[in-house]
Amino acid sequence: MDTILSILIFFPAIAGFVGFGITKGSAKIYGIAVATIELILALLLWMQFDTSNAGMQFTEKVALIADFGISYNVGVDGISLFIVVMAALITLLGIILLRPDTKNMKNMIISLLFLEMTMVGVFLTLDAIIFYLFWELSLVPMLYIVGAWGGKDRVYAAVKFFLYTFAGSLVMLVGLLAMAYLYHQANGVWSFSILDWYTLPLTEDQQFWLFLAFFAGFAIKVPMFPFHTWLPWAHGQAPTIGSVILAAVLLKMGTYGFVRFSLPILPDASVTFIPLIMALSLIMVIYTAMIAFAQKDMKQVIAYSSVSHMGIIMLGVFAMNAEGLGGSVFLMLSHGIVSGALFMLVGVIYERTGTKLMSEFGGLAAVMPIYATVFGLMLMASVGLPLTIGFVGEFLVLLGFYKISAIGTILAGSTIIIGSVYMLALFKKSFFGPVRHEKNLALKDLDKRELTALIPLVLIVVWLGVYPKPILGPIDNSAKHILTQMEAKAINPATKETIILSKKEAE
Repeated sequence: MDTILSILIFFPAIAGFVGFGITKGSAKIYGIAVATIELILALLLWMQFDTSNAGMQFTEKVALIADFGISYNVGVDGISLFIVVMAALITLLGIILLRPDTKNMKNMIISLLFLEMTMVGVFLTLDAIIFYLFWELSLVPMLYIVGAWGGKDRVYAAVKFFLYTFAGSLVMLVGLLAMAYLYHQANGVWSFSILDWYTLPLTEDQQFWLFLAFFAGFAIKVPMFPFHTWLPWAHGQAPTIGSVILAAVLLKMGTYGFVRFSLPILPDASVTFIPLIMALSLIMVIYTAMIAFAQKDMKQVIAYSSVSHMGIIMLGVFAMNAEGLGGSVFLMLSHGIVSGALFMLVGVIYERTGTKLMSEFGGLAAVMPIYATVFGLMLMASVGLPLTIGFVGEFLVLLGFYKISAIGTILAGSTIIIGSVYMLALFKKSFFGPVRHEKNLALKDLDKRELTALIPLVLIVVWLGVYPKPILGPIDNSAKHILTQMEAKAINPATKETIILSKKEAE
């Protein structure tokens, strides 16, 4: 188990290189086998994880450029653990869902394996430079997936996705280099270790500018308003597997960055920017939910809904208490599972009909009852129905954020109502009433391939909605640990008061 994190990171990439030598006919089977092994490794990591330990576990460190403090440094805590498990699961189910007649299947599988390597690397890396390398490398396979297998405007969508995220990443890189420079000034040695940065005292002015630099990279990836316009294009043009991984995992890199970097390294600035984050997040929640209601395309409804839910996650991250922060991490997982499943379901109907317009359907509940049942369950989880996975995270986030702003919480809670309106409208138009086209009467229900990909997500939605403790416990411990680090490092008394967590509670 000493090197399990390295195996998790590099096994998909090694398998991807090996994949160049396999035949086209065996590409999907090969991809499923590799992704299954990766998921087993992730589950093994979970089984060996000490849930009572809030700090980093299974750490590995190898000096790469010692003179500049750059090292291969990895570790996992309760926050990153479950995101890694979700990334492995979603990748496997996405590969299973691929149609056997997918063009250039071999290239698709290799792209997905390299993408999985970069995603896992981002969530396990504790060195800022290596983190940045994985962060940037994730753009390449996703750019290729959207550009090669997307819709008619795929090139525009792919380039827009790349330019937005790459531009933000360059500003973030400046912040990372500035952090290393400040560490060198204070200690006489260079270090890009995030754990070292947690202990570095910074003035409020330094934190202010560093926060803005990190914000540029993380906010665009989330994506926060007004940087969100690349996401509907990317989702609208991406193939189903691209939308699934983008919504389920890649967007979480942004919120994870705020949790791993901004909060513990820059606690005073994080508190200072709460009003701005709250304002932008509430705009995300309400504005994009209203845009979702105006959409005619099923996939665009879910895409804008995804932006709205990411706004809720951001509110939880900056609630500065255990309920909000822990709830936001849990909501990252639930949003990944539910949005991933919804994009899969839209892909299913698009494969059968060649359209995603709600006006082209109607009566699908009678024609495809199993499909309608699964879609309905995921829809209910998306709007936060109790006893589904979506309720747990949203409830904790709103509970935590209420301690920051009661009015803000009421406004954020409106997303439940607005979300119910546009999701139920989608369901009504597509699944009830008369069948609008006679050819839709012959549509086949979910087949074995599709059920194999969707049933695990259905079980998770119900299981973690009824009994979330196995996930919430480790997340809560690590969330409290981060808040304790923030409280200890903060230099402004107002910051300490805002962080609603005493050392006694953390223990």
